[in-house]
Amino acid sequence: MQFDRLPLLEILAECAESQNAAFHTPGHKRGQGSFKAFQQLVGDRTLQADLPELPELDNLFAPQGAIAQAQTLAAQTFGAGQTWFLANGSTAGIIAAILATCNPGDKILLPRNVHQSAISGLILSGAMPIFLQPEYDANLDIAHSVTPETVAIALQTHPDAKAILIVYPTYYGVCAEIQAIADLAHAAGIPLLVDEAHGAHFAFHPDLPIAALSAGADLTVQSTHKTLSALTQASMLHVQGERIDRDRIARSMQLVQSTSPNYLLLASLDAARAQMAIEGKELMARTLELADQARSSIAEIPNLSVFQPPEPFQFDRTRLTVTVSQLGIDGFTADEILHQNLGVTAELPSLQHLTFIISLGNTETDIDRLVQALKQLPSGSFSPMQISEFDLPETVMSPREAFFAGSETVETHLAIDLVSAELICPYPPGIPVLLPGERITKGAIASLKAVLAAGGFISGCSDSSLNTLKVLR
Repeated sequence: MQFDRLPLLEILAECAESQNAAFHTPGHKRGQGSFKAFQQLVGDRTLQADLPELPELDNLFAPQGAIAQAQTLAAQTFGAGQTWFLANGSTAGIIAAILATCNPGDKILLPRNVHQSAISGLILSGAMPIFLQPEYDANLDIAHSVTPETVAIALQTHPDAKAILIVYPTYYGVCAEIQAIADLAHAAGIPLLVDEAHGAHFAFHPDLPIAALSAGADLTVQSTHKTLSALTQASMLHVQGERIDRDRIARSMQLVQSTSPNYLLLASLDAARAQMAIEGKELMARTLELADQARSSIAEIPNLSVFQPPEPFQFDRTRLTVTVSQLGIDGFTADEILHQNLGVTAELPSLQHLTFIISLGNTETDIDRLVQALKQLPSGSFSPMQISEFDLPETVMSPREAFFAGSETVETHLAIDLVSAELICPYPPGIPVLLPGERITKGAIASLKAVLAAGGFISGCSDSSLNTLKVLR
């Protein structure tokens, strides 16, 4: 394969230069009708390349030309049997993966700290979740991955499960023992699906955790925009082997992808793939060097510590989580100070931590600014709440049944032990605390209120103040 080829990017550039009179969408007609302020922001060239599915540009749902060539190159680069480009983000890929492997009523094993896109997949497919307990650090309030032992017990209890879905890596960079879990799935005759949204870079350096496909995953979804250089929302779905019905994947994709995909997003996937094929190892070596430099410097700052998961979990060193609670401030306050006053923006604030993504786009200057800014964080009187255990909520009915059931609004203190009708989660990272169909616990409400009190953001609740909740009648 000629990995330096850019079939989709090149044909899009040619079409952008066309002088044809445009009587097709989009309405701005290559920028001629764009509002001036927007035109000045994104530039003429971007608007000229914002094109629909012209004959030369192929069709995302039935690719035979440039898109087909670009996806084939991506499959070769990432080690897949077949690759699909996603213009609706990894959310679309996760939903399609569940739709392609589960019929209504089928059981699927998945960790409780899945992204909310997996819950959307459960609602749309009608699959019944069998939630697995992830390993949990109560002192740091960080959920890790599920272990092979947990998966094995679940398979013995639910031998009729149709698929396993795991998160690899977690938002904090923690990686499950994926090869052992893949072996368990295959011994049970079912596929392993992987939410690898934050691991698109794994395949390009031996010092990074093993890529999901290399470890035996049957399907993986990667947010190429999160850790590589594609535009925001541009992702990929990779499949290998024969355990996944590829025709059903394609048909499922049509349910969740736009019929008018943005070609700038698709072309950015082509470009990100070429970049990694040509210089991926060099770029990742430099990224790891910067991450190690940051980790070493921050570890020397008094009252700050850098997260490192316990054995046997692998870890993505480019994901940097700094515990700030020992300073007596919460992560949301620290995030605001860094962003508003010190010119440094984190990826994820949480009650005790700040998480930073170090990628191929960062520089030594960025690392220096991060370290110097962290040194300037003030002390305070915040004390994190003590969490003694992390219990799985009781699942009363499937998310789909709960989604379509009748609901009513009650005061939050009266919702304890009732069944949630809402999907509520702090965002980011988008991991639900309450799900439709789960019994509401005191711990869940306390956790959400603590996030709000500290200045965090909660999505999914009809009452943003959390004074009331929607519950099933």
